[in-house]
Amino acid sequence: MLNEREIESCYLGQFIPVHYHHNMLMDQNRMHGFKSAIDYAVKPGAKVLELGGGTGVLSWFAAAKASKVYCVEFNPDMVKEARKMLALNPNGEKVEVVHADAFEYLPPEPVDVVICEMIHVGMLREKQVEVIESFKRRYTERFGGPLPVFLPEAVIMAVQPLQQEYDFEGFYAPIVQFQETTVIYPGTVEMSQPAVYSIIDFNQPNELTYSWQGKFVVERNGEINAMRFVTKNILAVVAERSTTIDWLNHYMTLPLATPVKAREGDVLQVSFQYRAGGSIPSLQASLRAEILYEAALQPASYIPAYA
Repeated sequence: MLNEREIESCYLGQFIPVHYHHNMLMDQNRMHGFKSAIDYAVKPGAKVLELGGGTGVLSWFAAAKASKVYCVEFNPDMVKEARKMLALNPNGEKVEVVHADAFEYLPPEPVDVVICEMIHVGMLREKQVEVIESFKRRYTERFGGPLPVFLPEAVIMAVQPLQQEYDFEGFYAPIVQFQETTVIYPGTVEMSQPAVYSIIDFNQPNELTYSWQGKFVVERNGEINAMRFVTKNILAVVAERSTTIDWLNHYMTLPLATPVKAREGDVLQVSFQYRAGGSIPSLQASLRAEILYEAALQPASYIPAYA
């Protein structure tokens, strides 16, 4: 029988089934980005903690340089799998897989780097923000400062109006879609440039709710019937090169309950609110879009002509 936290985890995505981890291991952008960021952030002899370790692959990346890695995983099936997989790989013995709840666990000693990849588009479903904020509070109470380096270091979230096709072999179905960031989808038309609605810096205190209202200038005629949510993870800041190591989540496209007809030059107002780790339907329920300014109804400006 699952307890309350386990039931919520199953629903919200924390208890990711073993077979799903194959998709994450096959995601080259994710794997290469994290490997590069961990190689940069973890110094020789460092102590590392990973919260929500899954297969243990990110902990294994850290073990290449670290002297000790604590890999915390809540799913008992994944604990067994991680221990088995780490035993098959060099340096796997440096990783201690701990069966514990990331909301409650603290390492037995201070650590230099904390890795946490409980990341969903828009910080929905999974508990990345809540877990990190809880950890910072409890870690400071036990060990004092300074806090370890967090990986990812920051997250940038943006939103963009779309005209999205929802025809599936003649079957109209306005549903949530996840799209690869490197693929051009003929049925997706960008109606305006994206706007940033939140920047999360894990080295600073962070709120657990997002409430946003913003405006877009429509760039072409059409029907705005969806909003694209963009989540860019700043895995590591490489200060000496003035650059970052990033990982961009798949785009998430949410259909609007009421599509909006728009023309080039119109001003669209969009608003929404949700909590970090909340459900996708909770965001959808709050999503609103309306035309504030119709360009076609405004008087043409008078430009004098000179001979």
